[in-house]
Amino acid sequence: MKTVIIGATGLVGKELVQLLLMDEKFTEVTVFGRRSLGVDHAKLKEHIINFDNPDEWKHLVTGDVFFSTLGTTIKQAGSEEAQYKVDHTYQYEFAKAASKNGVPNYVLVSAMGADTKSRFFYSRMKGELEQNVVNLDFSSIHIIQPGLLHGERNESRFGETFAYFALKTVNALGLFKKYRPIHGETVARAMINAALSFKRGTHTYTLEAVFDLSEQ
Repeated sequence: MKTVIIGATGLVGKELVQLLLMDEKFTEVTVFGRRSLGVDHAKLKEHIINFDNPDEWKHLVTGDVFFSTLGTTIKQAGSEEAQYKVDHTYQYEFAKAASKNGVPNYVLVSAMGADTKSRFFYSRMKGELEQNVVNLDFSSIHIIQPGLLHGERNESRFGETFAYFALKTVNALGLFKKYRPIHGETVARAMINAALSFKRGTHTYTLEAVFDLSEQ
C-alpha cells in the first residue's frame, strides 16, 4: 500500500511515519509538509510545500490511504482565524485533492467532543471538518477522536502537560477514566489498523474505541 500523510512533524504524525516505515504492508510513505522530517529511508518521499498554493501540490496527492494528522494550537497560530486555516482549511483542501485523485481510504485525527454546534471554538472547528469530509467521495472514512494526547513534542505545551499529570492523578483514583490521556503512538497504531480494516463507509472512534483499535 502507498500512503500520503500531512502533519508528519506533529506528535501523532511522527509516530505514524515511524510505524509505517517499519511495516512491510506499506511500500511507499509520502509526506507533505513545510519542512523536512530529516529522516533518510528508502520508502520515504517528501514534498516541501506551501499549503496556501494547492495548484502546486494537489495533483501529487495519490495513493491507497490518506492519513491526516495536521493540527496546531491557537497560541502557535496566533488567532482563531489562523488556527482554523491549519486545522480545517488545509486538511479539507488535502482531503478534497485525495478524493478527486481516487485515494480510496481516508483516516483523520479529529478530537474528542467535535461538534458543529459546540460553544467552544476548537470543538466546533473539528466538528465542521468532520462534517465536510464525510461528504467527499472516499470508499472508507475513519475518524479518530482521541482525548488528551501525550508523548514527545517539538515544542513545550505547559497547559497540556499540567492537564496530563492532573488526569493521571485522578485516573489512578478511578475517576474520569473516559478522559484519560492517550499516547501518540497508540493513536498512530489505531490509525493504521483502521486503514487496514478496509471497512467501507464512515466510521468514528471515540477514546475507548481508539484504545481497542490500537490493539487489533
